[in-house]
Amino acid sequence: MRVMVLVKATEDSENGFSPTPEALEMLKVMGRYNDELVKAGIMQAGDGLKPSSEGKRIAFDGSSRTVIDGPFAETRELVAGFWLWEVKDMDEAVAWVKRCPNPMPGPSEIEIRPLYEAADLQ
Repeated sequence: MRVMVLVKATEDSENGFSPTPEALEMLKVMGRYNDELVKAGIMQAGDGLKPSSEGKRIAFDGSSRTVIDGPFAETRELVAGFWLWEVKDMDEAVAWVKRCPNPMPGPSEIEIRPLYEAADLQ
């Protein structure tokens, strides 16, 4: 089962990365966690995302396309990073997320979403 693990954005992540000693230590700790995921054969891909102020959205309406510049409102609805994992089931994904170091300086959330597989679409 493949899942996308989404690290939800916070005000801190939307402010961008600042190489403070605390932030650099958090990167080291997260790097060790990522190493565990790789060694266990779970992690297929993953990375952090720059703040939404550096992003764009494209709104579709029929044949019309409108480009919307960031930043985007509702920080709690944004994504600050992601992993793509291969796990045996959702319980295994939850167990791995529970082991994750807090990805933000304060309160944060991580969302797990299963990907559609070919069998789901038949």
